[in-house]
Amino acid sequence: MRIAREGLMGRRDFLLTTTIGSLALGFGVAPSAAEDGPATHNMLVFGERAVFLSHLPMFNRPNAEGTEFVSPHRYQLILEAALTTEQLASYVKDRQAHPGTPFYTLGPEEEFVLSHLFTPQGGPRRTSFTATIFRGHLEDPPKKPVPGLENTVVKIARVVHARMFDPRGSEPAALEYLLLGRGTERFLAHAIFKPPDFDHVLPVNLSGVDLADPDLNQNLRVVIPGRTNVAAQRLRQGQRVDAMLHVGSTPPRKVQLEAGPQIYFEEGELLVPPTFDPTAEEKKQ
Repeated sequence: MRIAREGLMGRRDFLLTTTIGSLALGFGVAPSAAEDGPATHNMLVFGERAVFLSHLPMFNRPNAEGTEFVSPHRYQLILEAALTTEQLASYVKDRQAHPGTPFYTLGPEEEFVLSHLFTPQGGPRRTSFTATIFRGHLEDPPKKPVPGLENTVVKIARVVHARMFDPRGSEPAALEYLLLGRGTERFLAHAIFKPPDFDHVLPVNLSGVDLADPDLNQNLRVVIPGRTNVAAQRLRQGQRVDAMLHVGSTPPRKVQLEAGPQIYFEEGELLVPPTFDPTAEEKKQ
């Protein structure tokens, strides 16, 4: 179960509001064609060589025309944070003091339009926001804010990946991940397309190709032949598999992957309708 943040329009609040509106106006009423209003956009936090922020997405449901999902969280967005020396020291110190905590989360202290972080309309791209970083999931009580990272300005160094979900689009047949990292760290984030889908992040060892930091700034996708793109087929710790590395539009290259321990997995919030209760696959974790 996830609990909405006090004082801000959380994801559960939004789901309840749109459900009531659908019942009042007729299910499937199309939202305004104008840009989304401000909302609270919680994010997963992972990595130490570089700190990455992965927006926690939801589809909710398509509009009447089937052209868009009715949710301000209908985006897969991964950012690289530009933490100050003091912010990074606080984050790394807390991680080292709590090695059993698989992931951290970020809760904005202000509402904003998510797309302003990568495709602004009528103005410059937003490059920072005020937030608190929490140990574990901020929507699971009790909240555990990281000392030194409360109500702090988080700057964005780079947009790693940004895409709005399209209910008219197709999804890949084979299991597909986004590859990102910095220095010696490599991570896979499952590529999300349309419901039912899942959010999944894990570290990975990669062999068969040498990637320097400039290479990791490119659009890197990893496709795993022989595995369907469903939660039950996701990579598990210790598994070694052959995969195809896609770098932009160049021909794919064969690589070998060794999966590390799972950082984050969420399936229920990416169903339609979404659920905050554990799914059968989540209970297997």
